Amino acid sequence: MFVHSVYFWLLPTTGEPERAAFVSALRGLLTIASIEQGFIGPPAATRDEVIEHGYSYALTLLFADQAAHDRYQIDPLHEKFVADFSALFAQVRVFDSESL
Repeated sequence: MFVHSVYFWLLPTTGEPERAAFVSALRGLLTIASIEQGFIGPPAATRDEVIEHGYSYALTLLFADQAAHDRYQIDPLHEKFVADFSALFAQVRVFDSESL
């Protein structure tokens, strides 16, 4: 299993209509065929000094393997998402991992 976790910090000037469009586009990414499972959400209410909660939204995707992830990266829906929404990103952090 290959896990692709993306954390988005949206610009403070991002309005509600832009946020709604962003979340809708994130949901659209989940339709990409190479994705096994996906999760989208804001930070949880948990608060502890070791928990990062300053991001706007998290996207976690599970793939069968790295080849499936690589197909996702070049999928036209993913490329359109990046082109359409990257101007809203103050910061993006990506963490990829493989199950043992």
